[in-house]
Amino acid sequence: MIGVLLLNLGGPATLDDVEPFLRELFSDRELIELPFGAAAQPYLARLIAKLRGPSVRRNYAGIGGGSPQLRLTEAQARALQARLDPDGGRFHVAIAMRYARPSVDDALERLVTLGARRIVTLPLYPQYSAATTGSSDRAVARALADPRFSGRFEVARVVSYPTDPSYLEALADNVRRALDGFPEPARQRAVVLFSAHGLPQRFVDRGDPYVTETEATVAGVLALLKLPNRNLLAYQSRTGPVRWIGPGTDQTIKELARKGVREILVVPVSFVTDHIETLYEIDQLFAGEARRAGITDFRRSAALDTHPLFIEALARQVAGARA
Repeated sequence: MIGVLLLNLGGPATLDDVEPFLRELFSDRELIELPFGAAAQPYLARLIAKLRGPSVRRNYAGIGGGSPQLRLTEAQARALQARLDPDGGRFHVAIAMRYARPSVDDALERLVTLGARRIVTLPLYPQYSAATTGSSDRAVARALADPRFSGRFEVARVVSYPTDPSYLEALADNVRRALDGFPEPARQRAVVLFSAHGLPQRFVDRGDPYVTETEATVAGVLALLKLPNRNLLAYQSRTGPVRWIGPGTDQTIKELARKGVREILVVPVSFVTDHIETLYEIDQLFAGEARRAGITDFRRSAALDTHPLFIEALARQVAGARA
């Protein structure tokens, strides 16, 4: 049997999970370098989680009381399982979250029980970054060094797939559907604003390919769509006192409004399921800012979730994975 480790960030499933999730997130020094060195990071992470907990809980309360990411990732895992192994017995898709349960250890324990001899790590981050795929890969490597799992698996990795043709087609299909919802003539007048997750500039300065791969995804989608609409790429979820890649999505929306734009379609890119960044940050925070700035028609294209073409892309990546 081949095990597929479906790697994702994770999120707090309930409001009670918010503070533990934040504590795990801010404890990861490979992602966030807090001051005063590695020894102090766990203590600072605990303090930040305590201070930020109430406001973050309010945000999650506004989208239903928790992140839907695990539920949606489970649906993706089931769809991928059915695509890879309709008759059963050859593959098992296991979810491995970075900062929530089920963890990498949970997933590997499941695969040991099922008798898997080979695993394929498959990130749900189409564009590589050391902060996302890299962090998950390092978590897998640490787990595989544990005596419980050491030597049990042959391992193959999927690194990234920013221009996978089925992935691009799935994104393009969602953009077409969203644009079709605009009334004429606004349909061709709407600005298509691709919004990717932000990344501290220091990652890019160290050679991280995330920006290049994100730009390649956007270019691939636009080549399929051949739209007359103006299009832009911006970055969201930028927090903390560090320099981030830009421009910011919120800043771009306000600038477009100042220039007289009245219709915007936001296209989440680098997000493959709905979670706090789409359901709260785009749908509520940015939408409110857009209305106040004078945008009269603000929309978002759907997340990929279990779009059949996206599942086809994931299956293709598993088939082509190399050690």
